[in-house]
Amino acid sequence: MMITGITLNTNILSDEGMWTLDNLPQKNLQEKYDFKITDKWLKNAQLASVRFNDGGSGAFVSNGGLVLTNHHVAMGQLQKMSTKKSDYVKDGFFAKKNSDEKKCPDLELNVLISMENVTSQVVNASKNVETDKAKNEKRKEEIAKIEKTSNDKTRLRSDVVELYDGGEYWLYRYKKYTDVRLVMAPELQAAAFGGDPDNFNYPRFSLDFAFFRVYENNKPIESKNYFKWSKGGAKENELVFVFGHPGSTERQKTMSQILYQKDYSFPEYVKLLKYKLNLFREYANKGKEEKRRAKDYILGMENSLKAIEGELNGLRDKNILNSIEEKETNLKSLVSQNAELKKEFGEIWNRIDSVQKKMIVRHKEFYYRSASNSKLVNIALKIVRYATEIQKPNEKRYEEFRDSNLESLKFRLLSPAPIYLDIEEMMLKNSMELALENLGKEDEFVKLALADEKPNLLAKSLITKTKLQDINLRKELLTGGLEVIQNSKDPLIQWALKIDPILRKDRDWYDDEIESVQTIEGNKLSELKFKAYGKSTYPDATFTLRMSYGTVKGFTDDSTIQIPFKTTYYGLFDRAASFDYAEPFSLSTKTLERKSVINMDTPLNFISTNDITGGNSGSPVINRKGEYVGLIFDGNSFSHVLTYAYTDDKARAVSVHSEGILEALRSIYKMEKLVAEILN
Repeated sequence: MMITGITLNTNILSDEGMWTLDNLPQKNLQEKYDFKITDKWLKNAQLASVRFNDGGSGAFVSNGGLVLTNHHVAMGQLQKMSTKKSDYVKDGFFAKKNSDEKKCPDLELNVLISMENVTSQVVNASKNVETDKAKNEKRKEEIAKIEKTSNDKTRLRSDVVELYDGGEYWLYRYKKYTDVRLVMAPELQAAAFGGDPDNFNYPRFSLDFAFFRVYENNKPIESKNYFKWSKGGAKENELVFVFGHPGSTERQKTMSQILYQKDYSFPEYVKLLKYKLNLFREYANKGKEEKRRAKDYILGMENSLKAIEGELNGLRDKNILNSIEEKETNLKSLVSQNAELKKEFGEIWNRIDSVQKKMIVRHKEFYYRSASNSKLVNIALKIVRYATEIQKPNEKRYEEFRDSNLESLKFRLLSPAPIYLDIEEMMLKNSMELALENLGKEDEFVKLALADEKPNLLAKSLITKTKLQDINLRKELLTGGLEVIQNSKDPLIQWALKIDPILRKDRDWYDDEIESVQTIEGNKLSELKFKAYGKSTYPDATFTLRMSYGTVKGFTDDSTIQIPFKTTYYGLFDRAASFDYAEPFSLSTKTLERKSVINMDTPLNFISTNDITGGNSGSPVINRKGEYVGLIFDGNSFSHVLTYAYTDDKARAVSVHSEGILEALRSIYKMEKLVAEILN
């Protein structure tokens, strides 16, 4: 129920919003663009959209199970399928027929089938419980029950999603695909032209795309819902929509939560990323094979570092902080002027402030009490924890070990992807060095993990002697149970058994002391906002399917230079020539060889005002007809602030133009069969 007699500014700025499909901005679209979303249009967009469970988005673009996403979303799988002889990241991959398509080792794709509001079930489960800890436990137990019941009944992946910081809970059911095969990916130099200097900048000239195909029973699926390819692609000033899975935003957080990130969390993360990035750059300089193995790590960390530093700079902008604080002050003022509201909601901010102070004291522990950056260590810890958790009732387990998640967990744990022992040893060694340096030798975790051993000697001993790279051993341990694991002679398993109790203790402390308060008070804050604003806004991103809308258009940068809405192949060749074809502005061999046949007028990349964030990579951009016009792959440097507040002044989403993709397939890569399938 809305609060009567109170008027607050609830206007959504222009093209703002990552909207859930149950609450679309029909009024905004009708008033600004004279467009109404129909049920048929929306249902096709929902079922044609794909979530890459290892991070990112995509879409079906043919009725033969063909999925289009970004090259950088595909990068992890490309790296895992590559060998010393076949480097699919560097050289690309091109299947001319279905039998040439290469199966991904551990890629899971999800398609959202249905959504169900389960707020009352979750909230009522903890209604008459007194302590924060008990409330949080009851909430989690009810979520586990809902997911298990749904999974058992439908055999669909069933996730209860928290929206509006606990104001609503929805059950999302997904069709899960695990037989996914690589069809085509350009060379890295074409996909990531301009490298780190051009990352998060515009104009861009990147062919950042890759194609996969979904199989079931060893045959391509018939994807009845897919996006038909547009004739001509995105046009200037055109209304376009993005359907994707944005990872996380912080637009509903309180000032104390934002300031914790600005002053503690982000600076620590930046320091950690820089350290690891330098580590992998040194490793890559050892030789050609080391460079190949490190490429995915380096690109990922460069991207993360630039994104986090951009967000941090945004939070240091007084105008951004002032706008966030003003919204919170207005809401606090509303509460203070109403005795009933003050009694019910008056302590929200104080309680959230109190847990942020607790996090300040322990924030380093949550960064450095870890060694799970090592794949083998992560596998060992997951196996050890699985054996313990599986003995508990489903609703008492950690979320990732609930029945509804076990199939996906085992799929990842038993991945045949290669593991490189030199990288594993390096990562474990340096994790222990960082823990020792930042926490001190008297820290409980450091004392237990190192046991007076030097980090380099510990890492060498554990990694060279473990046999966990053997999938059959992993299967034996997973099926053998806790006793088999406890009696295992594998040194990494024994080390995981030793450190797991303290990692559990830290996680339980966070759940009981921090998460419980933030969830309960966040729930109250959402209830207050619903009363004040109604459901006229959207929740923070949660890596679930969202729709955003916007306009294809350029902008004026800080130097008053007009930036056009699109780039072309002319611009690609000009930028390369302007830097004398030196990396990262060199052109791929195939692109250079086909220069004479490329239509240089063809649009390559374009920008729009769509509201996006990390996780939207690979999202389809569609027009009013629901046709595919582009592929989201980046945001410009002004878009970092979108994590906290929307602006369409200079912030832009960057996409590969649909015509640019077709031109590359035809003229550069000669993938005629793929073009015919797309245009069918």
